[in-house]
Amino acid sequence: MPTSIITTDDLREFKMELLDDIKQLLTSQDSGTLKRYLKSSEVMDLLQISPGTLQNLRVNGTLPYSKVGGIIYYDAQEIQKVMEENRIHHLNF
Repeated sequence: MPTSIITTDDLREFKMELLDDIKQLLTSQDSGTLKRYLKSSEVMDLLQISPGTLQNLRVNGTLPYSKVGGIIYYDAQEIQKVMEENRIHHLNF
C-alpha cells in the first residue's frame, strides 16, 4: 500500500470542508428547523465523529452540555456557535 504524506494545508482544507458541510446540515434541515437539544448520538451523526471525540470535546470544554437523568444533551445553537467561532478564513493572493 503506498504511503501518502498529509500536510497541514491538507488538514486545513479538510477542516474547512467539514465546517462547510456541518453548517449546511445545520441550516438545511428537512423541516427547516433543528431541534433545540440533541442527544449524544444525534451530535455524533451530525458532526460525523466518534463517541471518544465527542467525549474529548466535552472534557476540554469545547462543547457545552447538560446532563439530565444520566442523558447528555447539547444545545444545537451552541454547536453552531462553536463551529462559527472555529472557522478559518484563508486569504487568497
